[in-house]
Amino acid sequence: MSWQPEIDELRERQRLAAEMGGAERVARQKAAGKLTVRERFAAFADPGSFEEVGSTAGVGTYDEDGKLVSFIPANFLCGTAEVNGRPVIVSGDDFTVRGGSNEFTIPAKRDFAERIAVELRLPHIRLVDGMGGGGSVKMIEIKGRTNIPQMSGWETVVEHLGVAPSVALALGSVAGIGAARVATSHYSVIVAETAQMMIAGPALVDQASLGEVSKEELGHASIHTSNGAIDDMVATEEEAFERARRFLSYLPQNVWELPPRGPITDDANRRDEKLIKIVPREQRRVYKMREIIDSVVDLGSFFEMGKGWGKSVITGFARLDGWPVAIFAEDPYQYGGAWTAASSRKLTRFIDLASMFHLPLIHLEDCPGFLIGKQSEEEATIRLGSMALAALGQSRSPFCCVIIRKAFGVAGAANHKGATTHFRYSWPSGDWGSLPIEGGLEVAYKAELAPFEGEDFDREVGKIRDRLNLYRSPFRSAEPFEIEEVIDPRDTRSLLCRWANLVAPSRQAGPVSWTYRP
Repeated sequence: MSWQPEIDELRERQRLAAEMGGAERVARQKAAGKLTVRERFAAFADPGSFEEVGSTAGVGTYDEDGKLVSFIPANFLCGTAEVNGRPVIVSGDDFTVRGGSNEFTIPAKRDFAERIAVELRLPHIRLVDGMGGGGSVKMIEIKGRTNIPQMSGWETVVEHLGVAPSVALALGSVAGIGAARVATSHYSVIVAETAQMMIAGPALVDQASLGEVSKEELGHASIHTSNGAIDDMVATEEEAFERARRFLSYLPQNVWELPPRGPITDDANRRDEKLIKIVPREQRRVYKMREIIDSVVDLGSFFEMGKGWGKSVITGFARLDGWPVAIFAEDPYQYGGAWTAASSRKLTRFIDLASMFHLPLIHLEDCPGFLIGKQSEEEATIRLGSMALAALGQSRSPFCCVIIRKAFGVAGAANHKGATTHFRYSWPSGDWGSLPIEGGLEVAYKAELAPFEGEDFDREVGKIRDRLNLYRSPFRSAEPFEIEEVIDPRDTRSLLCRWANLVAPSRQAGPVSWTYRP
């Protein structure tokens, strides 16, 4: 006797689940410019690689004879897939079923996705498109009680941060736990115009007498990519998937592995003639640091993260002779490259990410120090900047610094990673000290300048400046080996590629001694 009747029922249940919230709600999702969760899986993963787990989970109703009458699928889907040929766990909310609300989520499915990613040490990509975590207020009457918040299973989400790459894509209106799921990741992306992120929606904000606001006013992509809650903003879901795939391509599968070398697509000895004149001789003139980064890394390999916030520091992944590396650099166009409270937070998180996944760290430095002034003091810049320096000192990743121009003050000390020996290079434009001559001269020589006023004062300041400038050359620091090597800017790429090959065998796999915090 065959089991074909049961197989037929299985196929029927899977067919009903594939209809998601029904034709009308699916059409509404598409009209809003969003893909369905199943379309998202297909667009993100390698073709044909998605294997669903829990394909028939949901809520069924039955007649008196026990026959299935109707079926509402769970609004959370998950499974295994491959990205760039490597296995991952993917999960996603189905907004067509009760707006992704938790009351139609099967908690065991979400717990399974989170737990299996930890136990198999696999990257987890969350496609988030849901409005809440505890269900609607209506659930109070349905359950006959209220729920005390306890974030069941959240410890697994946090544990995964120390195990394997976590990526979160905000693809619709996300709030409450949905927003926390986006933020609790190593890398997050939001789709502009079709996605918003907020702690609570407009109705709750209005009820709390905080004003009548729209979802866009509360959680537009531009808000959260400028404050650091989300790393990057893109125009389309397809672009979000591509960014996630690129992010993963630089990282190992988990902390027990090393980042694999990619294809060698560029000449390690390539020289870019523009580098000899890209840094202006005039100290107050700016230049484009991103052009230097693009010039010295493998062509087209720089993957910037967090461009919209902490703008005075640039952070991102790249490749050198195929080896993945993590690069940070100051942007002279933003506060002259000075570290702010926001850029220090951004840098701490980036250094921790690189250390977590064993990526060598490179600093292309042009740092005039911490941003000074009343606002900087109010924002605790010195504490947040010290955290960034602590993260650098604690990192186990190989480190190299190329001083492009300035290295001043406490923040400027990030040309060195404490208690380690490493390569440091300087371009001929390198300029460093405890304080810039321009800013500290009049204070340091106050007594000597006291007798002078007006034009005589300015003339005497000029004489002292000219005298001090005689000692300003990086060659003077190279003589006592305070800077290891002054280099031709055009040789930067070949030196960094040689360094990347040199340090690759020294990288050590394994978990770090601290827990990564998003």
